[in-house]
Formats: sequence, structure tokens, C-alpha cells
Amino acid sequence: MLFGAVSLAACGDAADPLPRLAPDAVILAFGDSLTFGTGARDYQSYPALLATRTGRTVINAGKPGEETVHGLRRLARELDRHQPDLLVLCHGGNDILRKRDPAATEANLREMIALARQRSIPVVMIAVPNIGFFLSAADLYENIAEDLRVPTQDDILADVLGDNRFKSDHVHPNAAGYARLAEAVEALLMDHGAL
Repeated sequence: MLFGAVSLAACGDAADPLPRLAPDAVILAFGDSLTFGTGARDYQSYPALLATRTGRTVINAGKPGEETVHGLRRLARELDRHQPDLLVLCHGGNDILRKRDPAATEANLREMIALARQRSIPVVMIAVPNIGFFLSAADLYENIAEDLRVPTQDDILADVLGDNRFKSDHVHPNAAGYARLAEAVEALLMDHGAL
């Protein structure tokens, strides 16, 4: 059963379609520990599972502990090095955990998207939830999705991290949680024409 594979309602119709990914396409998964796969083995990270599901090369450019200000500095190098056909952006969790200014986090994410688009690389985004009793995507992701027309998966991480069966600790999925994340990202790519 596919959970949380519906893109953000606010941008579902408004998000730009994605170009179809060729069989030899390269996807760059960029982010922090959620992309790296903390809480599971390397082959159980969502980028590894997404590669298996899609048959495309998926590069795991996750860096545990990284905040968006540092990710912004790193992203241009990764884009130029790998020259991907698509960027999957899942960043901001450490900003949220460390209570950084949401406006600064949003600005950093917007600039990351701009860096990719300057290189004609389409972007999809995975929204990170605010931490609390009831998990839901931080508002800044909806703002970005609507304003920049970025296909965004807004509920899968909140669903996964809200269910003890799918998490390794209070902020990281386990192998089963990353499997759900990979499934949701694949569905997002299909919904927007990339697969």
C-alpha cells in the first residue's frame, strides 16, 4: 500500500511538470541525515532504494548534521560534479531541530532551488516536519512549493516519524521508514511525469 504519495495539495495542480527521466538519468538526492540514511544501513537509505525502484542512478549526497546554510555552500559543487538530470532536495531538519530562523531556512532552500534551476536541473522537494506532538510539514515548504511551483512531497516524513514502526529514533526513519520514503518519492516523480 502506498502511503503519503500525494504531492502537496497546494502545488499538486500548480507545480511544473518534470521532464521525463531517460533510463541513464542521474538523480542527485541532496540533504542531511534523512538523505544519508541515518538509522539504517547504506543500502536501506531512500536514495539507494529509489535507485532500485526507478532503475536510475541515484547519488546520495546526504550529510548528517548539516544545516541549510552549510548545504547551500555545498550544493553548487555537488551539482557541478555530478551534473544530475534531477535534484531531490530534502533539507532543513537540523534547522528545525536547532530552532533556526524559519525565514533564513526558507531563503536558503529557495537559493538551493535557484542554483539547480540556473543549471537547468529540475527540482522536487521533500518537506521536513516540525517536531512536536502532532507532526506536519513546516509551513516554509508549502510557501516554497507554491511560489516556485516545485513538486513537493509534504506528508511522508511526518507520517513515518509519527509511527514508531517506521523510525529508528525520534528524528530518523528506520529501514522500513526509508522504504516508505523511497516509494513516496517514486510516486511523486510518476505523478509529475518524470517516470
